[in-house]
Amino acid sequence: MSKRRNNRAAPEVSHYTAQLNQKNYHRAQPEHLTLVNDNYHLQRKRIELIPKSLNQETYIDLLTDPARHIVFATGPAGTGKTMLAVMAAIKALKEGECKKIILTRPAVGVDDEKHGFLPGDLNQKMDPWVRPLTDILREYYRPQDIASMMEDGVIEISPLAFMRGRTFKNAFIIADEFQNSSLSQAKMLLTRIGEGCKMVITGDVEQTDHKKGINGLTDICERLQKQGVKGMAVCNLDERDMQRHHLIKDILKLYDGE
Repeated sequence: MSKRRNNRAAPEVSHYTAQLNQKNYHRAQPEHLTLVNDNYHLQRKRIELIPKSLNQETYIDLLTDPARHIVFATGPAGTGKTMLAVMAAIKALKEGECKKIILTRPAVGVDDEKHGFLPGDLNQKMDPWVRPLTDILREYYRPQDIASMMEDGVIEISPLAFMRGRTFKNAFIIADEFQNSSLSQAKMLLTRIGEGCKMVITGDVEQTDHKKGINGLTDICERLQKQGVKGMAVCNLDERDMQRHHLIKDILKLYDGE
């Protein structure tokens, strides 16, 4: 596993990434149609966790390190926090390292909109909240297979409010937008982890909609900074890691201090 880098100015592309790019591994290569759990078809797109910056390389190392059971990723939009986490989950499911993928996030929105105001069953109510996660799933699975996986519990969408009292086993858990969590929600989620689990918690601490003091993501990262815990790690991404669109950096600058 690569060692954590300091905050020195990083080149746009790491030496490790440059070697991969020379081999054209960064392009999605065709592969034979693969069956996951003998039921679900993986589309013809290779799952390659390819870093495009030094911090992303560190993040991927943490995502794939079996000794890191809980990984936190913080950083602005477009740095790959969510995308790489979902890709790592799909890869783990495909390779039999977990039996299910659990997606969750705090349901904090405009005027504190609640699930009850949205139509449909629980998955339909949660769909707008976890759409950034399921959009990535759709790049690798057919819609009908995603629906079947949800019906069979291979993919589970679970609001934080419904997790109390549960223990997850052999699962890859992704908690997105966690800067909108409360301290009690963070503690509750972290204590749900069970045998054979990997938990990845992502968020942008500069874009919290949680109006009641410090949020759960900032709090736990500060606690870990003061007292490290074996098996847990934090990866801080920044504007150098943005890959979504070159204008995002400038847009965020327009809103500095807000």
